[in-house]
Amino acid sequence: IGSLCICIEGNIASGKTTCLEYFNKTGNIQVFTEPVHKWRNVRGHNPLALMYQDPERWGITLQTYVQLTMLDRHLSSISSPVRMMERSIFSAKYIFVENLFRSGKMPEVDYAVLSEWFDWITTNICIPVDLIVYLQTSPHTCHERLKQRCREEEKVIPLEYLVSIHQLYEDWLIKRTSFPLPAPVLVIPADHDLQKMLHKYEENREKILAASYH
Repeated sequence: IGSLCICIEGNIASGKTTCLEYFNKTGNIQVFTEPVHKWRNVRGHNPLALMYQDPERWGITLQTYVQLTMLDRHLSSISSPVRMMERSIFSAKYIFVENLFRSGKMPEVDYAVLSEWFDWITTNICIPVDLIVYLQTSPHTCHERLKQRCREEEKVIPLEYLVSIHQLYEDWLIKRTSFPLPAPVLVIPADHDLQKMLHKYEENREKILAASYH
């Protein structure tokens, strides 16, 4: 039996990093954060910054690379029994590519090509996910948290953007009206402060690590 794969999903500043750090410290778990360092430096280029500057031109460049690096995260070999990932190849497509396209910032041809790639990958490569943990937050909470942390690329993120990402997540993981679910979903309300969140992770620990939804 391969390792369990658990994907931590949620809006920007929903607390995914804190959740991963918590589980990283407390068990035999291999944690994979989003490979942002790669997105900032592909042989000396920064497609992440380019995408923020001009999404219509660089959206497909970044998202093609995101798809590749997330696939690599899903498939890389690990020695521990549990793989815990920040987001997934699924949310990259269903949330972020979808948002670029719906907001008119990605040409239809780019969206079509990315979709063909995604469909081919998910049809031909087995990408097992055992559980999605959805850190459910209000866009306003995320916006407040963003103001308090200083990641350069995030300074330009408006509330409207967080609202549209939130909506896409809700449609996918809660209402289940948009895209197929690759795994069962465990929802953890995540509008609380750090101490309360750590307590919630502890409370849900068995559920998460057992991924006992099968």
